[in-house]
Amino acid sequence: MFPTLQDLAPWLPPLGTHSVFVALGLAAAGIVFLIERRRRGVTDPRIPYIVLGALAGAALLSRLGTWAQHLDPSKNLSLIDQLAYGNASMLSALVGAWLGVHVAKRIVRYKPRTGDLFAPAVALAMVIGRVGCYLTEAPGGVPLNASFLVEILFHAIAFALLWFWLRHRDIAAGETLTLYIAAYGIFRFCIEFVRGNDVAWMGLTRPQLFLLITIPILLARIAWMGAHGRFTEHSPAPVERTAPHEQHA
Repeated sequence: MFPTLQDLAPWLPPLGTHSVFVALGLAAAGIVFLIERRRRGVTDPRIPYIVLGALAGAALLSRLGTWAQHLDPSKNLSLIDQLAYGNASMLSALVGAWLGVHVAKRIVRYKPRTGDLFAPAVALAMVIGRVGCYLTEAPGGVPLNASFLVEILFHAIAFALLWFWLRHRDIAAGETLTLYIAAYGIFRFCIEFVRGNDVAWMGLTRPQLFLLITIPILLARIAWMGAHGRFTEHSPAPVERTAPHEQHA
């Protein structure tokens, strides 16, 4: 539809539309993250390393998540080609970001949960990023185009709920992200039926097969915490500590 910004308007630079909207989404997410970090009084100097871990994990796994699509390895792209030109998966990016955060936390020895900082930022980034997906989708992909519009609406509503309501509730630390990801997982499983993606097995697409495993895990966690009264308990703000190397400075 509009592969470059000049296709949208002749006076705009010839930059890739999707790439620009991804960049805008990341910038908006960064602003939201900083606002929420300040509101919660999180000042630990290790936080930037955790953000870098999330970005690196998302960038890496978004490509690797769509790599092994065929049982015959010769039909798949090489690792270098996949990382450079392969399709990117939003679900894989979210998993990569989650793994990247945990790896970074382990490296810098940061224990407090950070999901509440990321939840509204991720939702807003998804809104803007999916606008880029919609604008660059081929005209023939009518079901896919419609699904992007619905997904943009979903993430916009999710951001509004997170920003104006959930982040002000006494929810256990980190669990607003769990609620958002679980809701998106259920939404994505349903919308896959009209996205036009290739069917992999038993009438389900690859994202749906992945979600068949992850959604029950997330819902079981939410149900267990709710049953034990741990989901709505008030969690005090994490005690900020300086990094080990700074204690001896």
